Order: sequence, then structure tokens, then C-alpha cells
Amino acid sequence: MKNAIHVGFWEKVARIILKNRITILVLVAALTIFLGYQWKNLAMTYTEANLLPKNHIANKDYQKFLDKFGEEGNLIVIGFQDKKFFTPKNYAAWNELMTGLKKSKEVDLVVSLNDLKKLEKDTVNQKFVLSPFIDQSKTVDPAYLKTVQHDLFNNLPFYEGLLFNKESGSVRSAIYMNKALVNTAERKTFILENLVPKIDKFEKTTGIDLKVSGMPYIRTINADNMKGEIGLFIGAALFTVSLIFFFFFRSFRATFISICILIVGVIWSFGTLGLFHYKITILTAIIPPLIIVIGITNCIFLINKYQQEIKLHNNQAKALQRIISKIGVSTLMTNLTTAIGFATFMITGNDLLFEFGLVTSINVISVYLLTLLIVPIVYSFMSLPKEKHLYHLTKTYISTLLDFVENVVKNKRKVIYTIYGLLLVFSVIGVSQMKVSGSLIGEMPKSASFFKDILFYEKEFNGVMPLEIMIDTKKKKGVMKASTIRKMDELQNTIEEMPELAKPVSIVNLVKYSKQAFYNGNPEYYQLPTSQEQTFILGYAKNATKNSKENLMKAYVDSTGQYARITTFMKDIGTDEMAKVEKKLHSKIDEIFPKDRYEVTVTGKALVFQKGTSYLVDNLIESLIFAILVIAILMLYLFRSFKMVFASVITNVLPLCITSGLMGYFGIPLKPSTILVFSIAFGISVDNAIQFMAKYKHDLIQSNGKVKKSVFSALRETGISTFYTSVVLILGFATFTLSSFSGTIALGGLISCTLAFAMFANLLVLPALVLTFEKKKAKKEDLEGLEGNTNFTN
Repeated sequence: MKNAIHVGFWEKVARIILKNRITILVLVAALTIFLGYQWKNLAMTYTEANLLPKNHIANKDYQKFLDKFGEEGNLIVIGFQDKKFFTPKNYAAWNELMTGLKKSKEVDLVVSLNDLKKLEKDTVNQKFVLSPFIDQSKTVDPAYLKTVQHDLFNNLPFYEGLLFNKESGSVRSAIYMNKALVNTAERKTFILENLVPKIDKFEKTTGIDLKVSGMPYIRTINADNMKGEIGLFIGAALFTVSLIFFFFFRSFRATFISICILIVGVIWSFGTLGLFHYKITILTAIIPPLIIVIGITNCIFLINKYQQEIKLHNNQAKALQRIISKIGVSTLMTNLTTAIGFATFMITGNDLLFEFGLVTSINVISVYLLTLLIVPIVYSFMSLPKEKHLYHLTKTYISTLLDFVENVVKNKRKVIYTIYGLLLVFSVIGVSQMKVSGSLIGEMPKSASFFKDILFYEKEFNGVMPLEIMIDTKKKKGVMKASTIRKMDELQNTIEEMPELAKPVSIVNLVKYSKQAFYNGNPEYYQLPTSQEQTFILGYAKNATKNSKENLMKAYVDSTGQYARITTFMKDIGTDEMAKVEKKLHSKIDEIFPKDRYEVTVTGKALVFQKGTSYLVDNLIESLIFAILVIAILMLYLFRSFKMVFASVITNVLPLCITSGLMGYFGIPLKPSTILVFSIAFGISVDNAIQFMAKYKHDLIQSNGKVKKSVFSALRETGISTFYTSVVLILGFATFTLSSFSGTIALGGLISCTLAFAMFANLLVLPALVLTFEKKKAKKEDLEGLEGNTNFTN
């Protein structure tokens, strides 16, 4: 009864669509124009991906730090390792570069060799004064510049690790961007139209290769690369799926109709982003090509069914009605499962994933509705397909493949299950070798010039990713107490001993430099003052920092003197290594800072991202389980059989296990990009299972419950679409490997791999499981068949 109601409903839907063709086309055109207009709201993101919910403790700690000290990711470093630098010509070019940057409104402070300040003792006024390290009038003298080079590396330990590497001779400058502008579009303008041209000019003038890094620079160049790849993805995806589609169907008009639907789908996907005022991120950038790859499968199912119907009875009206009434419900279910796979990202508590999940799931359903409307309407205005367009339905290689599949399912189910079991064992061993990894630069293009520069800074200065330690002394002016300074120094010594971290910078460095200056610049005195020295040395130091424009340390103590900050940088290390670093830091902090007198927080962008990766792994595993349960409930509603739902889920969980195993064997870690694979792949791969089960259920009713006949009939009809859609999806997602971003490459490659296994699982394992679960019925059919043959013989 319920089945008849469903059929009646979809037949009514078919009549509505075919009777209101012009109205529907006008509405589709109007919606496309409206969403196209929303493109005006599209913009690239100017902030890093935050993978944690806003109320997570790591985010709260980071926000507390920002409230006290402002944006910490505002440092750009420009450096070099070249012995030719200390010549009049090259120094003059450097001076011009740094002076030009200093004048930019986007720059707050430049700390560079050309305008370096050194502390000197003013005995008359009993204070330190900041005097120029270099006498600009003498820089035309090569001998003087050689003296500058010697003094820099031997007499200024305050700047070691910050501006130079004494052992290798590398030198760099620090450009601190305006904190209010660093996360806006003005950052892009400054870097691409001001900084980069000036650097290019310097390199051409001197022949010195400059290394540029720092989070503002990396983020800008990375976003620019990402923007350039959006067109590449869309073009590659459209070309690939269209070419494969034409190869299968050998019909220009079918291909053209599909391309038009996909282009409208792309317009809608970008329009949805604009409508919600969402920024284009590394994730939302792949939504349009995703919609192309997923949308083409709807075209394949509907057009293939239309051609099958025409070949069967050559009645266009009947064929058009049937592709809506017969395929409409099954494709609705397949698109719902795909949408659910994406929608599960919305429950992670992360804004970035919420936006990606919401927009993608909306557009998966939208492109389904678009295809369901456009394909029958457009074909209704066209003549019947010619014989050559139907030839693919009887192609030898398809028939051979289906004959092979049918023979294996019919006679070799034990072999299928044995292979299934071996693959499962293989996968479990591989999964045990998987690792979790996440870093701010790990997803970035390895071939990009800025990535090579990152490696330079990791080697010379131990990294560019900021790690911050904030110390709350719980008292105003508590930072400058001798006991606090000593505790901070002890912690900084621990940091310096850790190879993963760079030399730290804090008010401690200035206090040590103050003692050196008090002893007439002797570098041997670069150390903390003794208790006898401290009173008058710190008195000198306070006067040295009154000019805020020249005070590098102003960012390391808040205005009340209650909060201090220790800044270091870290290499691109994995999540496991980061956990060890954090544990060691917390252990030392607990040892030297009593909790009743100090509150010490370890934070920074790098740490927040690392914690976000671990959080994402835990939550997306839960999301995947949730997706499987929701999809199973939907299938249970459709098929009313626990056995059939179990068979479908088991079939499509295996490819996920195999992919996980391969990741373990090949050392591909779980990270934000690879974690997404599983929910996406399961939502898509289960589509073919639903198509098979829907056809099987229909044929089971038509054949009065004959299991074997229904299984092989469903396998024959859906096998073609399963093969076609799987090949298109596999090669469609493979276009993502054209990206320069390792995360996008991994996403495309792993989904393609999963769908390849899923195709064979749905063609072989699923029909075999159905026959096994319905073994009693199948045996009964065989016995009835034998009795029938015996009676006929008698």
C-alpha cells in the first residue's frame, strides 16, 4: 500500500514537471540570475582556519592573549645568507628597501640592520640612551661595513636569534604590520603591490636572493595561489566529466545538456556562498568542482534511464514520466545520503566546517532538483535519441563486465567473502600505523617559493610559526620584580634548549642588554643583573624605553606591568611532537611559577591549530558514525529491512577501512584535509548501493518475491550506471590532484581511491550479501525450479 502511495506521488510529480515546463525554466533562469548577482559578496578569507569551537579552552586562552597584547601574527621577516651583502652598493639598496617599507602606513615598526639601535650608558643623566648602531655617513666605506659586520655578530647578543644567526651568518629584518590591518584586504594590497615589487627590485639590483616569510606574507601568497586554483579546478572538473560522459554516451546533445546543468550548479554554489556572506577558504573553494563531480552522476542516472526506456518501448512521453517517477525517488535518496555526508561537518562546532557542510549539502540537493527538472523538460522538446546514442547500452565491454560480475556473485561468494576478510585484516594492520598530524604550513604548496623560504627560516632561525607564553603576575608592575625576571629567564633557558623552538624574546632580553650597556657594551655582561646591580641598572633601563617608536620591548609587557609575554617560534612539527613540546613547557612552568602567585598560559596560532587538528579527528570520527547511522535510518525507511540496510552499510564501510589502511602503510597522516575524506566518500559511495537496493526491491515485488531473479535483474540494470558514475566520480575527484596544495591533493586522491574500492564492493559484495541473507528464499526458489523441470519431463 505504502509503495503504491509512493509511486502515485512521483507520478504526480512527473505530471506537474512536464505540464509546467516553460514556467519551471523561467523560475530556474530567475533563480540563476539572482544567485549570480550574489557573487558581488564573494571575497577571499584573510584569517587562518580556526578548527576549534569558539568556547574551547584553547580559543579562550588565545583570545585572552589577544585582548592583552593584540594580534600576534603580524610579523614579516626578510632575510638572506650572502657574504656579498656588506658592500656599499648592496647596503644602500637594503637601506632603500627598509626605509621604503618603514614609510608604509600598513607598517608599525621595522627592526633592521640599517636603523638598528644599541643601548649606551649616559652617566651624566644616569640613564641608557638608544643610539644608532651604524653611522650612515660612513656606509660608502667598504672597510667600515666590514667593521659593522664584525660588531653585529660579536657584540650584540641581544639581537642574536632575532636578527641574525652568528654561526651561519644569516641576517634578517623584522617588519611588524599594523595589527588593525593585518587581517583585512589591505594586507593583500601591501604585500602584493608594495612589498613584493620592492623585494624584486632589491634582488635585481644586488643579485642577493631574499628569503621572505612570516604569517601575514604566507597567508597572502597562499590565498593568492588558492584563488588562482579555483578556475583550474572548475575547468579541469568540467572537462574531465564531460569527456568521460561523452565517451560513454556518444551523444553531443546529452553532453551539452549535462554541461549546462553543471555550469548552472557552479553559479548556484558560488551564489550561495555570496548569499550567506561566507568567505572563500581552502574548503569552500572546492565546493563548485565538488558540485560538478557529484552533479554529473544525476545526469548519468536520468539520461541512462531515459535511453533504456526508449530502447525498451520507444515511447518518449512514457520514458520521460518514468525517469521522474522511477529514478526520482532513488536519486533523491542517493543525494540525501551525499548531502548528509557533508552536513555532518555542521555538528563539529567549527565555523569553517559548518560553512562548508551547509553550503555543500544545500547545493547537492539543489543540483539534484535542477537535474530532475531540466533533463526531462529539455528532452521533451527534442526528438527521440538515435540508435547510435543507445549503442552504449549493449556495448561488449559492459556486457562482459556484467557477465563476469554475475558469474562471480552466483558461483564464488566464498571467494568474495575471503577477499573481503583479507582486505579487512590488511586494513586493520594499516590503521594501527596511522598518525595524526597538523600544522599551519603542512597543507601549503611544497613547490611554492615561500615554502622553500619557510625551510630556510626553520634551518636558520628554528621556524616562523608563533608560540606565545603569557604570564599573569596577579599584581600591577609585578613583571619587573627581580623574582619574576629570574623565573622568566629560567623558562627561556629551557626553551633555548629545545631544538623545535627558536630563541625566545621577552622583557628579560632587554634587562640583560641593559646590564651589557651598563658595562660599556661588553658582550660578556649580557646576563641578568645581580641583586646589588639590579636597582640602578633597572632605573637606567626604564628611561631607555620611553620613546615608544623605538621601543622593541613595548609589546612584551602590558601597560599595567601585570602581564608579560614570551614569544618564540616553532618548526613545522607534527601533532605528536607538539604534544611533547607542550608537556615539557607545562612541566617547567609548573616547577618554577607557583600557581597561587602566577597564572601562565601557553598559546599562539601554531598551538591552536595543532589542538584544532586533534579536536577535528575526534569529532569527525563521531560525525562519520553519526552519518552512517542517519543514512542507515533513511535506508531502513526506504527498504523496511534490517538485513538489506546492514548489507549496504557493511559493503560501503569496507572501502573506508581499506583507504584508512593505505594511509597507514604509505605514511599519510590524519590531518584536516584527509579527515574529510571519510564522511564525503561514504555519503557518495553508498549512492550506488541505494540504486541497487531500490531496483532490487522493485523487481522483488514484480517477480512475486523471487530473490535470485530480482538480484541479477537489478545488477544488470544498475550495473551500467554504477560503472559509469563510479568512473566519472573517480576521475572527477582525481582532478583535485592537480592542486599545488597537499591537502587538496590528498582529498582528491583518497576519495578517488575509496570510490574505486566502493565500485567493486557495490558490484560484487552487495549482491552476494543479499543472496546470503536471503539464502532460505533462494534455496526454496531452486527447489521449486527443479520440481517444475521434473514435472515438465514427466
